[in-house]
Amino acid sequence: MFSDNKGPWGSPPGSGGGDPPSGDEPAGPWGETPKRRNRPDPVSSLDEFLQRSRGRFGGGGSGGGLGFGGGPSGSLIFWAVVAVASLWLLVTVFHRIAPEERGVVTRFGRYSHTLSPGVGLTLPAPIDRVQKLNVEEIRNIDIGSAAEETLMLTGDQNIIDIAYQVRWLIRDPEQFLYELAEPEETIRQVAESSMRQIVAQVTLQDAMGVKRGDIESRVQEEMQQTLDGYQSGIAIQGVAIKQADPPAAVNDAFKEVNAAQQKAQSYINNANAYALQLRQKAQGDATAFDKVYEQYKLAPGVTKRRMYYETMERILQNVDKTIVETPGVTTYLPLSEIRRSTPRTGGQ
Repeated sequence: MFSDNKGPWGSPPGSGGGDPPSGDEPAGPWGETPKRRNRPDPVSSLDEFLQRSRGRFGGGGSGGGLGFGGGPSGSLIFWAVVAVASLWLLVTVFHRIAPEERGVVTRFGRYSHTLSPGVGLTLPAPIDRVQKLNVEEIRNIDIGSAAEETLMLTGDQNIIDIAYQVRWLIRDPEQFLYELAEPEETIRQVAESSMRQIVAQVTLQDAMGVKRGDIESRVQEEMQQTLDGYQSGIAIQGVAIKQADPPAAVNDAFKEVNAAQQKAQSYINNANAYALQLRQKAQGDATAFDKVYEQYKLAPGVTKRRMYYETMERILQNVDKTIVETPGVTTYLPLSEIRRSTPRTGGQ
């Protein structure tokens, strides 16, 4: 390949070496015999080419091509690239999942599988991506507040303003991520729809008073059925009614009516308590009379006299007069009564 590189006067000038000059070589333009250059050894040239190639890739040669030469800077760059690649593999292949978490793995954007708590292995990014979800955290959604009225119609055609809180958590991470576009907004709408449905079946007094617990449990059950139909992967933990009042425009008048009703109910309760007291007293008197009658049947004379004495003692114990029926005894003159009834004069 190199032997045909001849100049216009034969072999290239200054080639010298290799083959001895022959006598019939043409002379140069100034009469000198051209010197023949030594032919390069193909094997040596190939070794030099390979050595330079190794040098370009950090193999100890002197080439600089990609910046990984045999010098100190080339070695540092090479090991920096190796360290970055190793760190990238370590971060994107090994995943630590906490006990309360689940890791949803997508491969090229499509759901692949779910990682359980512990250390999980996946393909490096961007092939596999892992999204961690806390499945034990109870989240809250508040519906209705002091600045926002949530008016609903009750079963007795009254309007009530209700504020309540919904507690929920993630039950199925795959369904939660890919079945609903906006999970929290869906929960809010389902809660409001279920609450309106249940409140429409009760009266205003029941919604404000004794049936709050029943309404909460029924709303929770209705919401869970609806969300299960959506395959939402959500579990409702509870519904708590924080406020149940009439609308603000009629709240004052309603409070007055409610106060009057409570007052009337208190009167009714007092009357019932007094009637119960009289009934118990009458039953006690009847029981005592029955016992006296049983003793009277056993000894009528003695019982009659004792009853007479007890009755007279009870009647006369607060009377100032003394009546004596025994013959020959002077009637008692109540001087104390006379003195009390006689008005006093100024000098006495």
